[in-house]
This record gives sequence, structure tokens and C-alpha cells, in this order.
Amino acid sequence: MSFIEQMSWTRAPKAFCVEGEKISITTEPHTDLWQRTYYHFRNDNAPLLQMETEERYFSFVVKTDFSQSHHRFDQCGIVLYLDAENWLKASVEYENEQFQHLGSVVTNHGWSDWAITAIPADVKTMWYRLSRREDDYCVECSYDGGHFSQMRVCHLWEGAEKIRFGIYACSPENSSFTARFTDLAVTDCAWKAHDGQQPDKA
Repeated sequence: MSFIEQMSWTRAPKAFCVEGEKISITTEPHTDLWQRTYYHFRNDNAPLLQMETEERYFSFVVKTDFSQSHHRFDQCGIVLYLDAENWLKASVEYENEQFQHLGSVVTNHGWSDWAITAIPADVKTMWYRLSRREDDYCVECSYDGGHFSQMRVCHLWEGAEKIRFGIYACSPENSSFTARFTDLAVTDCAWKAHDGQQPDKA
């Protein structure tokens, strides 16, 4: 059974296509993931294609193609979604013809944060690597699929046992585009154990 055959829709979009090891999702307007912080609204309707696992040490890699994104906040990327109030995501969000936002959101117990950096608007593909070490997670990105840079290290309060992880795409405003996902793979954990300062003594 291929990796994609082990995935299932947490929420299926109206329009999608699975061809071998390639997946495309056409977003629907006003779809998003966000909880409370700053904006004070709660959005929980983005489509999610995920795999379930109890494996505590692994990495998940995928290449995203968002060349059709064209409206503010159009986005696609990786997701680890447990429920409406506990999840993380990483993506490139379209902003305008000059720049986009490469960022990530971590939501614990119903409160989201958002960390971003601006990248050029002509970037149309991005690789992501999500690594798990028990209930701690590392999100990385890559322009070429070979050299990954850390985006963030985070903790999921409800992410210590069985989890679901995979891909998503959405258009928070009145827009629609087709996102493409290829080269999906699960590998040994690429996020190595820390070898510096020792943990504090209890």
C-alpha cells in the first residue's frame, strides 16, 4: 500500500484529484484554520488529507505547488490536525504581486499563534518537513527539497499519543485555486536528539 493510500480525508473538498503519487486540491472560498487570537474569530473548515500514526519519531516530507494562488491568504502546505483546538500548519500564503508570507501556525487548547517571514512573489513551490519527537515537533522548509531550514520548534499539548498529519489547502477570502502536492514520504526522524545543554534536574 502506497503512502497516499494510507491517508484519508478529515474533511474532503468538493474538488480534488489523486493520480498515483500526486494530489491536487481545488480550494473553496472562505475556508481556513484559525482560533481566536487577535482576530477573535474561529475558522475550522479547511480540507485535510491525513495519515494516522502512533509512531513517536519520524519525519514527513512533501513538495507543494501553489503556482495558481492569486488572492490574499490563498495557501497550501502541511498540517497536523487533532481537533478544532489542537493543530499546527505551515504554508506559503499569497499576499500580493510583490511578496508572499512563508509561515506557520500552532494552536494549543484553542489559541493560535502565527509566525511569518516575507518571501518573493515569484516563488511557486516549497518543500516542507515535519518531524516528531514524542510531543515536540519541528517544522522545516526547503526551496529545492535537499537543503531544509528550520521554521520553528513547538510543543503540542495534546500531541503525545496518536496523531494525524498530512496536507491541506484553503482560501480564507473569496477565492479559489488548485494546489498540487507531490513527493510525499515518511522517513526516519531527521530531527536529531539535542546534544547540547542538559535538561534541568527535577
